[in-house]
Amino acid sequence: MSRRGTHRRGFRSSRTLAGAALAALLAGGGTDAALAQAPAGAAGATAQEVTAAASQLEALDRGLVSVHTADGNLVSWRWLASDPDDVAFNVYRGDLKVNDQPITGSTNFFHAGAPNSADYRVRAVIDGVEQDWSPHAIQFRPGYYDVPIQAPAGGTVNGSGYTYEANDASVGDLNGDGTLEFVLKWQPTNAKDNSQSGYTGNTILDAYTLSGTRLWRIDLGRNIRSGAHYTQFQVYDYDGDGSAEVAMKTADGTVDGQGRVIGSASADYRNSSGYVLSGPEYLTVFDGETGAALATTDYVPARGSVSSWGDDYGNRVDRFLAGTAYLDGTHPSIIMARGYYTRTVIAAWDFRNGSLTRRWTFDTNSSTNVGRGFDGQGSHSLSIGDVDQDGKDEIVYGAMAVDDNGWGLWTTKTGHGDAQHLGDFDPGNPGLEYFKVSESTSQPSSLRIDPQNGQVIWQTAGGADNGRGVAGDIYSGNSGAEFWSASDTTLRNLAGNSVGREPSSINFLSWWDGDTTRELLDGTHIDKYGTGGDTRLLTGSGVASNNGTKATPVLSGDILGDWREEVVWRTGDNSALRIYSTPIQTNLRITTLLQDRMYRTGLAWQNTAYNQPPHPSFYIGQGMGTAPRPTMARG
Repeated sequence: MSRRGTHRRGFRSSRTLAGAALAALLAGGGTDAALAQAPAGAAGATAQEVTAAASQLEALDRGLVSVHTADGNLVSWRWLASDPDDVAFNVYRGDLKVNDQPITGSTNFFHAGAPNSADYRVRAVIDGVEQDWSPHAIQFRPGYYDVPIQAPAGGTVNGSGYTYEANDASVGDLNGDGTLEFVLKWQPTNAKDNSQSGYTGNTILDAYTLSGTRLWRIDLGRNIRSGAHYTQFQVYDYDGDGSAEVAMKTADGTVDGQGRVIGSASADYRNSSGYVLSGPEYLTVFDGETGAALATTDYVPARGSVSSWGDDYGNRVDRFLAGTAYLDGTHPSIIMARGYYTRTVIAAWDFRNGSLTRRWTFDTNSSTNVGRGFDGQGSHSLSIGDVDQDGKDEIVYGAMAVDDNGWGLWTTKTGHGDAQHLGDFDPGNPGLEYFKVSESTSQPSSLRIDPQNGQVIWQTAGGADNGRGVAGDIYSGNSGAEFWSASDTTLRNLAGNSVGREPSSINFLSWWDGDTTRELLDGTHIDKYGTGGDTRLLTGSGVASNNGTKATPVLSGDILGDWREEVVWRTGDNSALRIYSTPIQTNLRITTLLQDRMYRTGLAWQNTAYNQPPHPSFYIGQGMGTAPRPTMARG
């Protein structure tokens, strides 16, 4: 049963958010004007008070899975933030307990010799007393689990036919039952990069339960172009009612999950080249359970003059990024952004009590920021985390960062890049580390940066458009994370020194086997790094990767089972989302990464532009200490 009250299911509009501050911002005002909109009392909270505050996170079930192998079944489940530190578990096949002693050292159990039809549940043991039953395990009987999906009907636009392919997805508890559902973006086969002219089919978003029940379908309409840079959707419980919302940019002709049209149904703002360079733009929050539009407001910033974003034909004006950030340290806010080649504008929104309220706006063109080197620093993605250790999140936006209050924090002035990674990569240093690559041939091709102040710790030589780079602990022979990129030829350590050969891929990462080092995810396979060569651990069966040469999955992250990460690909015929979960046993116990705030927001922004993998707020890798446990608030 849903935790969401029926009062949330009707359409509401917050387009009446008038006022001097809002008017100034819509006209292009900057951070200095936006600060007037900060919530009362926010400025008076001390760093210590904010740091101690618990974060609003999802209340999840056990996420129990059973992955069949030739030797038996690996049963794994979530260790939740709400569990005591000393919780133990018993595993049952039917009503028969299959473990000899309560399990304390991990959250998985290998049931040797069991058939793939075995049905499992677990019970937590607290102070020697068994607790309630978990839901039944999701059965990965052939080694994977399929979520059936329903492709939209194709069509013809401007004389050209198209069909649909399943593209990026996100997850959230859409109905408040403790189980995650999928929100899937369908992309037409005639989707276009911003640099390409031509008409596209409509972008479609569906919501599916794990059993494949479709909850709703949203059609963004003809006035939202289809491609990697136009629709960055966020799935998150923004108002703390226990059920996730879905937030994204909309336009006249968008049809919500209840069949209601936003704006004018007949409006068509496409020009002869297929670009949409006129007409109103909106930000809409949709109900996660029903797809109904709950609140719609004007998108900030308005496009204004197309040429002010870097060209005059419509490429750079429609470069959008999105994310979710805990700007007050406790509650999640929506982050919507436009531009990174020249002007950049980032707007932070709160969704509370059915309404959208702007918290602040950062604008590189504002009087506060002009001349400070913030323009032209964005990447094809963003990262979110508490870089200054004050308990509140910052937005790391390529070669610059914006503080939780909307003020520019730092800029390296090293320009635009394609990939970036923010995480705890150094077990000997409190706080986060940051690695990015650069597209400009006149700038260093890759940089390790201190995200607290923007100091460049080390860099590699310029002269190349460096399209890919990764940071993560993949090699147990080196302390801390490693760093590598497309224009480099070696694997580097925290100091920037070579520690071995470069891996076979420069793409995604996944904790897949039983140790703490991370594996390499690329295309439709997962590999283990080795000094003499990489070892194949998984090859997806009957699946395809997304986003062309980016070769990314539909989604990758800790969405089921223990702390290790699942990978989701689309089947080649677009009939299912195929989920793979590790069949390998581990003796390490970590609270589900879904309840690490930074990892959870990273999972939310994974679909943004050039997809990147999530990283937790703490170090997981060779030589790690005891993993911290999150403190969780509700509402």
